[in-house]
Amino acid sequence: QVQLVESGGGLVQAGGSLRLSCAASGRTFSSYTMGWFRQAPGKEREFVAAMSWIGSTTNYADSVKGRFTISRDNAKNTVYLQMNSLKPEDTAVYYCAARFATIVRISPNDYHYWGQGTQVTVSS
Repeated sequence: QVQLVESGGGLVQAGGSLRLSCAASGRTFSSYTMGWFRQAPGKEREFVAAMSWIGSTTNYADSVKGRFTISRDNAKNTVYLQMNSLKPEDTAVYYCAARFATIVRISPNDYHYWGQGTQVTVSS
């Protein structure tokens, strides 16, 4: 079993920054892809960013490119999402997810484990 625990969400003004963390436990992550997704009220869950643990391949949604950065600390089994220049439309619950493969995917259906989510609210 895999456990994912997100932290770092909160309320921030437009233009501000937040860093989300996702601590993983339960299995080694040498061949996992880690992803961040978000879901706003009344909307479907959407891809934000993903990173493979081997090769550091990354992928970003067009809406966050240049503003968000995904990174990881393998020794701590933790993945981060640095969010800069936040906009009100970034407001959502942000979820961390793990995929049992090295190939980065952007569909939520391709991820096997999920965290409980952390709320990010950006005020205008």
